[in-house]
Amino acid sequence: MGELTGITIGVTAERRASEFIGALERNGATVRHAPMIHIVPLPDDTHLRAATETVLAEGIDVTTIDNDPEMLESAARFGFKVYYGDGTRIEILRQAGAEHADLILLCADGDQFDTDSLTAIGHAFPEAAIFVRAYDRRSVIKMRGAPVAAYASEELEAPVRLEAGAPLAVAIDPLDGSSNLELDVSVGSIFSILPASGAPDRDPAAAFLQPGRAQRAAGFFVYGPRTVLVLTLGDGVHQFTLDREQGNFPLTQSNLRIPEDTSEFAINMSNMRHWEAPMKQYIDELLAGKTGPRGRDFNMRWVASMVADVHRILTRGGVFIYPRDMKDPSKPGKLRLMYEANPMAFIVEQAGGAATNGHDRILDLQPEHLHQRVAVFLGSKNEVERATRYHREAKG
Repeated sequence: MGELTGITIGVTAERRASEFIGALERNGATVRHAPMIHIVPLPDDTHLRAATETVLAEGIDVTTIDNDPEMLESAARFGFKVYYGDGTRIEILRQAGAEHADLILLCADGDQFDTDSLTAIGHAFPEAAIFVRAYDRRSVIKMRGAPVAAYASEELEAPVRLEAGAPLAVAIDPLDGSSNLELDVSVGSIFSILPASGAPDRDPAAAFLQPGRAQRAAGFFVYGPRTVLVLTLGDGVHQFTLDREQGNFPLTQSNLRIPEDTSEFAINMSNMRHWEAPMKQYIDELLAGKTGPRGRDFNMRWVASMVADVHRILTRGGVFIYPRDMKDPSKPGKLRLMYEANPMAFIVEQAGGAATNGHDRILDLQPEHLHQRVAVFLGSKNEVERATRYHREAKG
């Protein structure tokens, strides 16, 4: 990966941590008393811990800044350089040397980072690549007291137990499209609400291992020029738009419908060389336009933010495809079944569209584990059915 300098920043509870400085130094950390705050992986976050170990093994210089005692101690255990104190986010990054950073990892605790502040950070440090990771502690806290037995997130290795005996389970992708934040492109959050099956008090993961057709509700937020909520309760799809003055989401559009036919598709063409034959056949026909077998031209739109692409499809039609490819043949797809494919499939079907994994209806898939990945074909019904038919015929 070469010689990189990384700066990480996160926001936790606003409290002093001076009493922990001694403990940090006993753990071998070099603590600089400067206006800084830090973020590091939580002890039970195996995904981020593995990523951290990889980064350190590559010899990348990583500086951490925070003011949360638990985080500071965790930083020392992972061998990070630790800074302590407080200040504005851009000031913190400047004092940590972010102007020399190739990478800035922003770890957001729930709603701590909005689009405006992230854009300001991107403008302040234009030479650095900015990556955002959302942590769900704030979401979990806000959900306590609701009738939710278990909470699962794309960002957490294991689900969180909440209210014993509660009837619902909630799965969330807290920040979809995070790679677009430095570009000020729309991002969002996706959620799925299921009946709490099994015995979530003993095994919270089991509460989520049911087909998507069991969902009671699903929706997503889009954080863009407007903040919108798209929601289905199993009886149509409706859109609500944030009224900032009133602080609520009035209904702005009822019964969204996806046309059965479309001349617009969304797919990452850079992966074309890795696609399976039926996927190449389908896209080749679209690209051939009027001179090809389809006899008409198609337009391509690709935002690389699923919430933005699906919102466009709900607004004017289209098809979104993230197929299986041969870069890693062991993986059946890229997107997560529980956090992305199931809720979006439920919404799209409720709006008159279709959603498959290239062979089977997504909502009929039986999950095998919490972070299972799948291929996704969704949107205007006739195009989804055509692409799915090509894959089924190739399979025989």
